[in-house]
Amino acid sequence: MAAITIFGKGNMGQAIGDVFQQGGNQVSFIDSGDPVENLGSIVVLAVPYNAALSIAKANQAALAGKVVVDITNPLNFDTWDELVVPADSSAAAQIAALLPDSKVVKAFNTTFAATLQSRKVSDQAQTTVMAAGDDDAAKQELADALTDSGVAFVDAGALKRARELESFGFLQMTLAAKETLGWTGGFAVLK
Repeated sequence: MAAITIFGKGNMGQAIGDVFQQGGNQVSFIDSGDPVENLGSIVVLAVPYNAALSIAKANQAALAGKVVVDITNPLNFDTWDELVVPADSSAAAQIAALLPDSKVVKAFNTTFAATLQSRKVSDQAQTTVMAAGDDDAAKQELADALTDSGVAFVDAGALKRARELESFGFLQMTLAAKETLGWTGGFAVLK
C-alpha cells in the first residue's frame, strides 16, 4: 500500500484517486488553498499545466524525494491547435527541471477520466496507464501502486518519451473535442 497525495479534485484527480484506492492505497487530496504538508510518497499533479508549474516552483522542498506524477497535456486551450512547450521538450521535462530532487514521472495524460473510471476504453479494452521517467524505481513504485486497480501499466521509457506521450494525449483530446471519438473512448494499448 502506498500513500498517494493528489493536487486537484477535478474529474481527472477524482478518477485517478479512485484507481489508486481500488488498488488498496491511501489517497489524500490537496486543493489550491490547502497547506502542503504530510505528502505521500507519490504525489500526483492533477491540475492544468500552468498550475503544475506553479506547484513545482512553490513546493520544491516539500516534493524533494517524492515520486511526482505529471498528468498534464500542455495544450493551447485558446486554439486547441498546438502544445505550448518547445518541440524538443515536454511539460514533464520542465517540471523535472524545477524539481531536481524529485523523481518526476509522466503518466495518466493519455487516458480520459471516464476511461479511468470504467477501466475500459469504449468497453472494448482495458485502460492502460503509460509512464515515462528516468528513475526506474519511481516507475516501479507507481506500477506497484496500480496493481489490483483495474488498469494496466506500461513503462514507456525515459522521461524524454514524455513529449511523445504529450503529443499522443493532445491528439486524443483534439479528436474527442471534434467528436471524432468519445470522451469514453480513446486509444488502447493491446499486448
